[in-house]
Amino acid sequence: MTSKSFFTRFCLLFILASASITAPLCVHAGKDASAAIVKGKVNINVASAQILADMLDGVGMSKAQAIVDYRSKHGQFKRIEQLAEVKGIGPATIEKNKAKLTL
Repeated sequence: MTSKSFFTRFCLLFILASASITAPLCVHAGKDASAAIVKGKVNINVASAQILADMLDGVGMSKAQAIVDYRSKHGQFKRIEQLAEVKGIGPATIEKNKAKLTL
C-alpha cells in the first residue's frame, strides 16, 4: 500500500469515526434542540422527551416523558436535584448524569 493510499484510508476512517460520535447531536438539529443542548449539556427545562432519552444514561422514553410531564405540571426545575421528584428518577440517575445536566 502506498503512503498516499494509506493516508486517504486513514482520513476516510477518521471522518467516519467523527461522524458516528457526533451523530446523536445532529439528530436533534431543530430550534428546540439548540436551546435544549448547550455545550454538550441538556437543559432539563426545555429538552423534549426524545432529547432527554437520547442524551441521558439510564433514561428511556417513559422516564423522559415523565420528566416532561412533571415540568408541564409543576413548572420549570429550579435545581437539578429536583429531578428526584419525578417518578422513576432517583439520586443514582441524577448523579451519573450530573455533568450532562443544566437548567
